[in-house]
Amino acid sequence: MTTTPDRQLRSVPLAQPDIGPEEIALVNEVLGSDALAMGPFTEAFETTLASAVGRRFGIACSSGTAGLHMAVAALGIGDGDEVVTTPFSFVASANCVLYERATLRFVDIEEETLGLDPTQAEAAIGPRTRAMIPVDVFGHPCRIDELERLADQRGIRLIEDSCEALGSKLGGRPVGSFGDASVFAFYPNKQLTTGEGGMVVTDDPELAVIMRSLRNQGRDEDGTWLRHVRLGFNYRLDEMSAALGLAQMRRLDDLRRGRDRVVAAYAEALADMEWLSLPAVRQGATVDWFVYVVRVGGGVERDRLIKQLASRGVPSRPYFSPIHLQPYYRQRFGHAEGDFPVTERIAAETLALPFSSRLSLEDIGRVAEALHISADEQRGR
Repeated sequence: MTTTPDRQLRSVPLAQPDIGPEEIALVNEVLGSDALAMGPFTEAFETTLASAVGRRFGIACSSGTAGLHMAVAALGIGDGDEVVTTPFSFVASANCVLYERATLRFVDIEEETLGLDPTQAEAAIGPRTRAMIPVDVFGHPCRIDELERLADQRGIRLIEDSCEALGSKLGGRPVGSFGDASVFAFYPNKQLTTGEGGMVVTDDPELAVIMRSLRNQGRDEDGTWLRHVRLGFNYRLDEMSAALGLAQMRRLDDLRRGRDRVVAAYAEALADMEWLSLPAVRQGATVDWFVYVVRVGGGVERDRLIKQLASRGVPSRPYFSPIHLQPYYRQRFGHAEGDFPVTERIAAETLALPFSSRLSLEDIGRVAEALHISADEQRGR
């Protein structure tokens, strides 16, 4: 006799890439060709994405981290320079500064956008400041327009970490079009995936030439074999990944509609949970959602909630853990609790729920049910 498994035994997927026949066809086309690296699909992917965000040049690379590193290196930021950035981000946006032996100046975030606070950023700029790296967190544009004006006024460089925000806009202007260079990432949980991969976009032809060299072991502009004109890295993106990215670019509107469907379903399913703060899109912004992050309050303990949800087959994650409180940063720089209070308070409340363009209404219902039951258990109801 066949029995139907208890639905609670199946875990809701935390994230899922959305791969269809278009992606498979283009990757197979690469596999049937003679070019598996630095070929026509990489060039097409670069041109298509750069054009979509209003930039002249795209430089595909092996990860968003690699892209951030290339941008810092190409701008000549190094020993003796300071870079203003946020502690509320994935660690790569700070590590890329340390790779080039520059000095970090963390600045606290603001409540509404979870991005770099422009007022505090301006106060942090000093005679050694060479650049700012603001981050568009969870797909939500930070006050990047104000930070761009500030950078221009103070004569410093601006690298926009838009790794989580492909497709988002501020005032109708695409995220990724601000500053000297912007960086995207294509990990499997991003709006667009290449498996691993990233891209830097810029309007500066000189920066583009330098970054193409940096990703290719420091070779010259023609990629001459065994001729290396600068210290470079192996940050290339392979052709299979580029083909996957190109197919995803062609489907980007459909992928966005899938994520918007899930966001709307969550908003309805979680509306009566007064102890949750749901993510909101601020006026003038358009968000292409990367993750769905809520904030836990009302007497419900976030870390206990994570364990309760897991026991019910619903994975969730704290998002982010402040960079300045990571063990390496504590040990090297002496950071401690209280250094950046807004970042620390928000980081203690945030919770990433299962999210992808493929998430079913049934699974969204399971997440909502698990949240209800778990919160009631904590509050003795």
